[in-house]
Amino acid sequence: MSRILVVDDDTQLRDSFRKLLMDEGYTVDIAPDGESALDQVRLQSPDLVVMDVRMPGMSGLETFSEMRKTHPRLPVIIMTAFGTTDTAIEATKLGAFDYVLKPFEIPDILSLIREALEAGRMMRSRVGVGEETGEEFGESIIGSSAAMQDIYKAIGRVAPTDATVLVLGESGTGKELVARAIYQHSARANKPFLVINCVAIPETLLESELFGYEKGAFTGASQRKLGRIEQAHGGTVFLDEIGDMPLHIQTKILRLLQEQSIERLGGGETISVDVRIIAATNRDLVSLMEQGRFREDLYYRLKVVTINLPPLRRREGDALRLCDYYLARYAREMGIDNPGMTPAARMVVEGYSWPGNVRELANAVKKALIFSRGSALGPDDLMQAMEDSRERESVKESDLETEVRGWVRKKLLTEAESDVFNHLMDRFGAILTSEALGLTRGNRTRAAKLLGVTRPTLQAKIEKYGLGGDSGHDRTQ
Repeated sequence: MSRILVVDDDTQLRDSFRKLLMDEGYTVDIAPDGESALDQVRLQSPDLVVMDVRMPGMSGLETFSEMRKTHPRLPVIIMTAFGTTDTAIEATKLGAFDYVLKPFEIPDILSLIREALEAGRMMRSRVGVGEETGEEFGESIIGSSAAMQDIYKAIGRVAPTDATVLVLGESGTGKELVARAIYQHSARANKPFLVINCVAIPETLLESELFGYEKGAFTGASQRKLGRIEQAHGGTVFLDEIGDMPLHIQTKILRLLQEQSIERLGGGETISVDVRIIAATNRDLVSLMEQGRFREDLYYRLKVVTINLPPLRRREGDALRLCDYYLARYAREMGIDNPGMTPAARMVVEGYSWPGNVRELANAVKKALIFSRGSALGPDDLMQAMEDSRERESVKESDLETEVRGWVRKKLLTEAESDVFNHLMDRFGAILTSEALGLTRGNRTRAAKLLGVTRPTLQAKIEKYGLGGDSGHDRTQ
């Protein structure tokens, strides 16, 4: 479990924070001042430090500066009760992961702590390349095929530069590992590495996550907030699934690449930033450009260097090498002996196309190992695990369609409405409209764009379905 160091001269806050974090399952150390904090970092090697700015003796910024000399990849969250000053923002520019104002909301601080711990894990966990598969590497890019040898050469050539890199490949081929390997072999390896998944974050939040916002930029913006790009100043930002990034945000990323500057939401100040961008997608960007869904100028800015990751089915011999690697790794993690695989199982591995690529293979090996009961993995063990893996890959869309079809059949057989078609369409329409308004926080202009309808049409649907609510939420920003 992750270890967190809380540094604050307020005894009550330290004790409360310690209890809160221990209840969440973390190991927690405390320190009342900067000098003690530096000793704790040397002795305990925490995964995260949460530290106040104003303390007796060394200030939080002075302490933070000393920590960075010996532990440059240690994420630090700065706390401050003085939101009117720029002290916390300055700390972030110097390399702090983020800052929070006291008093803070518990769900917000816990969410921030999880993000910081994950960022720290990615920065510290080394990615082995090729034959580098020792225990000191958290993860490794495995493969000796000719296709992978070209990938290793590309990583070695581009890593020492500041060139923007576009990593292309099917889902599960290891695009994030390649991005981390580039980062860890670069001159920015002791600076932040932050990951933004352009699909996982709702469109309404993605812009503020990337670029931050000023106080009053929108309802609920009670204080200035730095975005991930400012947080990564001096380091690297990995934009995963960039093919799904909305067009208006693509424009801002283009400006970042061209001018190395951004503007926070609600602000007019141009902020210079020094970040390297690595982007990845499994989408066909050329096709998206032809459809008007991806900017051509951004495409050419991103592909200064392009790395095309081959699917596993085109990497001769690598599936078996990966199986051996994951068997050894997962057996070590589970504290059991590596049972190996039977010759028949190895033939199954070689003969399968692995549509989910390395991710599918890793999941299948892990599941087979769990249920193998210590004996060598046979073909049945792997085939069952592969079947389960394929089901997980397709569960989202196939299960959803099956559930919807079942629901529709039931309604068709039981609804007493004479006009059942329009009745069911209204049910779906109300759900779609409500979800669009929820995702955009009541912004009707943006909700209309999400739904692909005009604003008057959306207004009519809101009235029809009784979704009007408080007009104060009708924002057009």
